[in-house]
Amino acid sequence: MAQKFDVATVLEREIQSTIDKWYIRVEAEPKLSDIHMSREARCAHLPGMFFDLVHRIRNPLPLGTQALTSSSAKNHGSLRRDQGYTAAMMVEESRMLQVSIFETLQINVEDTEPGVLLLYVMVIADEVDSQLAQAMSSYITEAKVDEKAVLA
Repeated sequence: MAQKFDVATVLEREIQSTIDKWYIRVEAEPKLSDIHMSREARCAHLPGMFFDLVHRIRNPLPLGTQALTSSSAKNHGSLRRDQGYTAAMMVEESRMLQVSIFETLQINVEDTEPGVLLLYVMVIADEVDSQLAQAMSSYITEAKVDEKAVLA
């Protein structure tokens, strides 16, 4: 019988393949790929976000609870603003991340502990959305700073 792994371990093991899936999706979306940047620059935030996601899975909070502050998410929001992303582009990028993570879990479903996958899907969605909210907050804060500089 094959060894079963917890979802956090599967995600850690598959970080690079999940990032690769995400990157392919992003590059195939003209609204996102029209912002020209290197693969390294486009993916730079993902390792930190995965670290935060795995931490959240291993240290559960009730669903809907404000997650711990993610410096990766905050930095991501500021950086994407500087790179020319719109708010809608950030939401689309986050949606693609969730799809890529769920695809990774689907591919590896036989390696995961039975009976808990749905719970972890909810935790993943909650955490990715929390990170998006934090990134958007940082993005908006940067916009307000830019606006003040123009008015000064």
